[in-house]
Amino acid sequence: MRLSFAVVALSAATAVTAVGKATVKNSCGFPVYLWSVGSQVSDKGAIQPGKSYSEVYERDPVTGGRSLKITTVKDGLYNGAPQTNFAYTLDPSQVWYDLSDVFGDAFAGHKLAVVPNNANCQSIVWPNGVPPAGSQVKVCTSSADVTLTLCA
Repeated sequence: MRLSFAVVALSAATAVTAVGKATVKNSCGFPVYLWSVGSQVSDKGAIQPGKSYSEVYERDPVTGGRSLKITTVKDGLYNGAPQTNFAYTLDPSQVWYDLSDVFGDAFAGHKLAVVPNNANCQSIVWPNGVPPAGSQVKVCTSSADVTLTLCA
């Protein structure tokens, strides 16, 4: 019995640590501001040039997904400033991710790249910081880390 319990406990621990993370890396020459939004909104975080923000994927109990909302102005989430939204939804074995803009194109003229660390998964690249036509939704294993690089 003890061996069975140990195997189950080890399997559960492995499953918990196997969840990847979403990262926003600021390669721009200016600070950006980020809010993690699901059914609740996090406090604003500033990402200075050369720095990153990361969060382990989590499933929001109300909305199902989360959106990392990024602006180039301090109170951009609340004043209608252009936003770039790096969103993800976690299910047991996969993470769905996409990139979109609202209220304008916050990073027009700057390349944006969403790149998973799993070579079998697709990237999203906006060469000029403006969304191309068509769906940008991609899917990868839930253990993969997915990084949005601003000013890539």
